[in-house]
Amino acid sequence: MWLDMVINVKKSCCMRIGPRNDYTSSNTTTCNGHKLPWSNEIRYLTPTLYKVDSSTVLLIMQKSFFRSLNAIFGKVGRNTSEEVTLELIRSKCISVLIYGLECFAITKSDLKSLHFAVNRFVMKLFRSSNTEIIAECCRYFQFNGSTSIPSA
Repeated sequence: MWLDMVINVKKSCCMRIGPRNDYTSSNTTTCNGHKLPWSNEIRYLTPTLYKVDSSTVLLIMQKSFFRSLNAIFGKVGRNTSEEVTLELIRSKCISVLIYGLECFAITKSDLKSLHFAVNRFVMKLFRSSNTEIIAECCRYFQFNGSTSIPSA
């Protein structure tokens, strides 16, 4: 009230995010006595926020990462050099993978999963599943997309 802001009850709802997301309060009301409903998803501008745990969020992030990878790779394909493709991935796709990561308590296995997503694409790009070859290619092209991913 001291900010002179009015809550539009028709467009507002409550959602709890985090480890205790299943616990809700039934008596959330505004200063005017209007009840705010609890929801499992909230649409804010373009993205939709869902009430899930952090492992589900990581799967959604990886899905978005692979979607952006495939969009770029579908356009440039094998027509560009690996160096150009890796630079596009570094500048456009890694940020999709790590966006909002600081909001969650990430475990070491979660981080391994994120690193695997990046390494999986590099394996696809260089058409090899040999980790030594992939490591050598990354050194040669000075690509370590995994360094953008925070460590535990």
